[in-house]
Amino acid sequence: MSDFPRMITLLRKEKGLSQKQAALELGVSQALLSHYEKGIRECGLDFAVKIADYYNVSCDYLLGRTADRHGMNFETGFMQNPENKSVSPSNTALSANKQRIIHSIEIIFGILEQADCKGLNLEISSYLMVSVYKTLRILYSANPKNPQAMFSVMPEVYRGLSSALQCISESNAECLSHGKNTAGSTGLDSTFAPSLSPDIISRSYPELAPSLYELVQKTENKLKKLS
Repeated sequence: MSDFPRMITLLRKEKGLSQKQAALELGVSQALLSHYEKGIRECGLDFAVKIADYYNVSCDYLLGRTADRHGMNFETGFMQNPENKSVSPSNTALSANKQRIIHSIEIIFGILEQADCKGLNLEISSYLMVSVYKTLRILYSANPKNPQAMFSVMPEVYRGLSSALQCISESNAECLSHGKNTAGSTGLDSTFAPSLSPDIISRSYPELAPSLYELVQKTENKLKKLS
């Protein structure tokens, strides 16, 4: 249950609830809820179900077994829609991932606007645009009959060059975000450095934040498998 403490804490903050208020509504002491959120104590099955219902998510989501709040594991099954018609996991996953990415990108650009650093904006934008470019070329090359005239960089070299450009943009963004200047760009003024936390993100982007949290969880689950 290593993900459980983190998830119940994020969900509480996402709803803008104090620990005291959430504990009262869940029928437990604040001290006990604090222990659950810190991972000091493990809750029983009854409480796990109760808190899942309270936040309107599945137990699998709380345990980090799926990035979908309602428990759909996109790689293992089908989900039933309200009309009881089967929806293929691939279509459901595509729709869910599209929403996660679009909503998360909106938050990223909202944070960039707050930071008010032209160079950082340009480097982050470049990094993301190269990601889209590389993805398009992967899909475009799936059919050898597609006309290659759309691209001026040869197929044999685009991957290495675009990856290099992405690495440069990432490095420049790192420097700028820490207030250091790069060639032609001034580093981020520390007074405009974004103040971020789950609480702040949830308050600033209440409709978009859940998608960002799911994207983070889904990505970190994959990263953990590599470590």
